[in-house]
Amino acid sequence: MIADYYISSPGRADHTDIAPLFPAGTQAVAESLNIISAWPGYKFTSLLNLSGAAKHIGVAEVYYKQEAERFGLNSFKALGGAYAVCRVLMQAIASKTGTFPPVSDILEGKYKNITEQIVVCCATDGNHGRSVAWGAQKLGCRSVIYIHETVSENRGKAIAAFGAEVIRTKGNYDDAVRYAGQQAEQNGWTVVSDTSYEGYTEIPGWIMQGYGVIAAETIEQLNGIRPTHVFLQAGVGGFAAAILSYLADYYGAEAPHVIITEPSEAACILKSARAGHYESVTGELDTIMAGLACGEPSGIALPELLAGSSAFVAITDESVKEAMRGLARGYNGDAPITVGESGVAGFATLLTIMAEQSEAAEKLRQALTLGPDSRVLLIGTEGDTDPDLYRHIISGADHG
Repeated sequence: MIADYYISSPGRADHTDIAPLFPAGTQAVAESLNIISAWPGYKFTSLLNLSGAAKHIGVAEVYYKQEAERFGLNSFKALGGAYAVCRVLMQAIASKTGTFPPVSDILEGKYKNITEQIVVCCATDGNHGRSVAWGAQKLGCRSVIYIHETVSENRGKAIAAFGAEVIRTKGNYDDAVRYAGQQAEQNGWTVVSDTSYEGYTEIPGWIMQGYGVIAAETIEQLNGIRPTHVFLQAGVGGFAAAILSYLADYYGAEAPHVIITEPSEAACILKSARAGHYESVTGELDTIMAGLACGEPSGIALPELLAGSSAFVAITDESVKEAMRGLARGYNGDAPITVGESGVAGFATLLTIMAEQSEAAEKLRQALTLGPDSRVLLIGTEGDTDPDLYRHIISGADHG
């Protein structure tokens, strides 16, 4: 169900206490695509036309970008964390040699004497840490990844499988972010975080530019079809801001409505939108949407989200479970889709808004002109990154 919502007037937000925006526009993403497309295994992920789901929901079209295919990592995150690791190493090599190397030379180990001295670290709920670890392994540096108390053992093992040193910390995600920063400062490591804070914006900006590759691919795959609505799930907000930024730059005045969706227990972007400035959410942030369980927005992402989004919606875990089960079955002849708890949040929000008979849902449908003529873009950002939890949810073992 819809736990909370806020309908925005784009451009109204007061950004005076937020760090300057680092946009992931078309020119910036062209640079990241040039680097990422040189990696072995790069290819466009599938854009699925879910005609059966569209019929079930009551809209004209549902397009679903399947990021579970990305580099075999079952998640979109390789485009962010690993790309930032690549930029960190390119910069380090250039500072030593005076020349920025081609990615192929780093992958071939030609600068091993430099890269093996570098340690990258981050805090993660799972997917970002796996991306950083994967990038470090591929590019020849070390990684130390911090996971907090509620991150599952499966997610920790998946990160360690890429050669990372995985350390569990006390507290929630935001506590782990602070601890990783402290450890990096003490040890001379480089933090590769997808959230920004005061004095730390360049690397999160690179990560946003990497995420923008998804939007660039999608527009090419749509082949002239312009979506009217895009639902984007948000944790700290970097992914959502990157996609929004690219679409706004590409489409200009014809940009689609963007709806930001979060877990009801960790809706820091929604809270900030309502206030018109940076706000955080505290507590345990207890949700099955582990990748979205973030209480503090990214300072470089938030201005873009506040200025460019049409609505902000917080949904419950039960809505996510229902959406996962529906996609696993396939709607009206659609092929089954395996999608994780965080990756399905956008679809779950669309499903909930269109199906729920509540004042909130009705106001959102009207404000967004969401209905039979709508062409909706969704990005399935992950597959079953915790297979045990996925099977538990799909089987209905939790009775709801």
